[in-house]
Amino acid sequence: QVQLVESGGGLVQPGGSLRLSCASSGTAVIMRPMGWYRQVPGEERELVALLTDYGGTNYADSVKGRFTISTDNANKNTVSLQMNSLKPEDTAVYYCYAIRFGVPYWGQGTQVTVSA
Repeated sequence: QVQLVESGGGLVQPGGSLRLSCASSGTAVIMRPMGWYRQVPGEERELVALLTDYGGTNYADSVKGRFTISTDNANKNTVSLQMNSLKPEDTAVYYCYAIRFGVPYWGQGTQVTVSA
């Protein structure tokens, strides 16, 4: 059973930084795409950043230049999200996401709150 576990959320002031991490278990197969979505109550879950099937990256326009997605070369089934220059509109629950053999998996989510 594949499991994704996020860590690193919290409260930060506007302009600050946070780093989210996602660890996986239950599979030795490298999962791609793998990355992050976020959701605000009452709204649809939206893409933040992904590691794509062919070694590339995909970012939402709203986070380009501020967020960076990465993986650990020693364990490619991990994914991190470095979030800089955070804005109040980045406040959301952030979910780790991965696909294995066409089946999507989600983490439980971690809250990120950007507020003065």
